[in-house]
Amino acid sequence: MASGDQHPPQVDPIEPIRQVDRLLVRQWLILAVTMLIAIPGPIIRFGEVFHLYDLHLGPELGAITFGISIFAAATLLTWASEVAETEISAGLALVVLALIAVLPEYAVDLYFAWTAPDNPENAHLAVANMTGGNRLLVGLAWPVIFFIFWRKFKQNIMPIERGNAIGILFLGAATLYSFSIPVRGYLSLVDTAIMFSLFAGYLYIAAKSPPEHERDFVGPAAAIGALPQFWRRACVLAIFVYSAIVIFAAAEPFAESLVESGESLGIDEFILVQWVAPLASESPEFILAALLAMRGRYAAGMTILISSKVNQWTLLIGSLPLAYSISGGTTAPLDFDTRQSEEIFLTSGQSLFAVAILVSLTVSRWEAATLFGLFMTQFFFTNGDVRVAFGIMYCILAVIVLIRDVPLAGNFFGAAKESLNPPPRAVPGPAPPT
Repeated sequence: MASGDQHPPQVDPIEPIRQVDRLLVRQWLILAVTMLIAIPGPIIRFGEVFHLYDLHLGPELGAITFGISIFAAATLLTWASEVAETEISAGLALVVLALIAVLPEYAVDLYFAWTAPDNPENAHLAVANMTGGNRLLVGLAWPVIFFIFWRKFKQNIMPIERGNAIGILFLGAATLYSFSIPVRGYLSLVDTAIMFSLFAGYLYIAAKSPPEHERDFVGPAAAIGALPQFWRRACVLAIFVYSAIVIFAAAEPFAESLVESGESLGIDEFILVQWVAPLASESPEFILAALLAMRGRYAAGMTILISSKVNQWTLLIGSLPLAYSISGGTTAPLDFDTRQSEEIFLTSGQSLFAVAILVSLTVSRWEAATLFGLFMTQFFFTNGDVRVAFGIMYCILAVIVLIRDVPLAGNFFGAAKESLNPPPRAVPGPAPPT
């Protein structure tokens, strides 16, 4: 045959569409399998609560089973949140995501506050659990996100999204107010009103940030994003609700299994309540933020952790005296002992140092290392005077950092002002005629 009669091979124009369809089917399969992995926890919990069956898993197997359910639910939330940020306010999506992820901490802490009228010792445990959870979040989770960022990008300064400035302001306000709590030695319904108001203001302003209309989805998020608008939104909502149910159902047995495992090893109950249980109940947000950071979305991971800190340092603190009052049918305050006053002062000091760091809208290597180092060294000291000394040290470091960053204050408050009046994002329109 003459060379002029040769034709290039035919290309099937439908093949790219088939490849996309096969990819989406694979992603939906991954999504379905992840949902199935998450379901044993709530099913086992449902049977136990309604006395339908009791599998007697034991503490070790229970911790593994419920822990896997929480991990799977957190993974589902990462995929749904990516799509949610294009449908509603991006800031509100991450705040709601953080609130869902921190449900286990609320479940455990409110349990102690609710039972405190009948068991006064649980009032101290409620405060211990709350302070432990807050210090774990800042002293461990924040440095971990920085470490992931540093390993991935080889940079010593991690930028913080400007949209977090308003959350940092509210966290600062809650932190300054929190210093009055250890002086008084109790939490009352006045604290509930103040802390709930701060959180409501934060939520209102976060909702004003516009959605991100342009986002390239990967993995199962791409399958959700490819749906028509109604079904896309319905799917995101369903995943949020499903994940919340899984996390809430698995939280208490997961924490209890860890505590029982610790007790079998001879670990002190107070240590279990302040550190082991919060480590378990905070795990969904740790996992969620770490997964986002490992995918290159470290800014979203830090936003979730900052939002979690805001809602734990406002909504959670305010919920404790409210739960105590409703359960006991009283308006009396939730009292706690001298040790808990020291723990709250130490937690307030750490929070003040964290706020001071974030005013620059960056986290440097030495700042992350200091947060982690001071947090870890606390475990080696149990004396009350040492706890107070650590709190004072945090406050001194906060003042030093704030003085250092005075030249950056204008940029920070400018970012906060942008959150109050965010510019609308451009919505992609139809392509111009060719």
